[in-house]
Amino acid sequence: MKSQRGHPIVLVDRDGTLIRDVPYLSRLEDIALLPGVAGAVRDLNRRGIPVALVTNQSGVARGYFPESFILESHARLMELLAAEEAVLQGLYYCPHLSLKDPHPLSDTALAGYRKACSCRKPGPGLVLRALDDLRGDPDTSVVIGDADRDLEAGLAAGIGLGYRIVTNGERSSFVPPAFHVTSFAERVRRFQSGSTGPGIAGRAEGMG
Repeated sequence: MKSQRGHPIVLVDRDGTLIRDVPYLSRLEDIALLPGVAGAVRDLNRRGIPVALVTNQSGVARGYFPESFILESHARLMELLAAEEAVLQGLYYCPHLSLKDPHPLSDTALAGYRKACSCRKPGPGLVLRALDDLRGDPDTSVVIGDADRDLEAGLAAGIGLGYRIVTNGERSSFVPPAFHVTSFAERVRRFQSGSTGPGIAGRAEGMG
């Protein structure tokens, strides 16, 4: 996707990037913003840069929680951000599970969620939807996440600039060291300081 009409947007993963990583989160009381997240989102809001959440939520397909819980959890996330005068401009999720995944189906009602789709990261579907809805320009937009699949999804959608959050000292070979950050908040601070560099596609483009 190439846009001549768009503007930069920031696309972020959810678990481990915006909120505390709880495997297959299924309780609203477990939702907690990571340090600095609300302030970072608020800073981007004030700069007029849209922020969109893009998240895989295969817990639906695995039978851990209903799809309605994703909507409830995102409503709670928005409440927590609103309390700090911050807001996300887009919420995108994939509830599916790959046909190749060995996880056994416990309920035939979930069979419809096991499918080949383009929205499950590293597929580009969610990112493309966000770019289209928010009139984002892939050449100047940025992806931030704590897994390689987050950056791969951005690259597949034409976004060449991505940043990998390092957790537990685990670094990625998918991006050079300059594109490893400790948190979403750190990356936003670097935007403010004008720090950019060659993106994951080797381009010197970004939001600095």
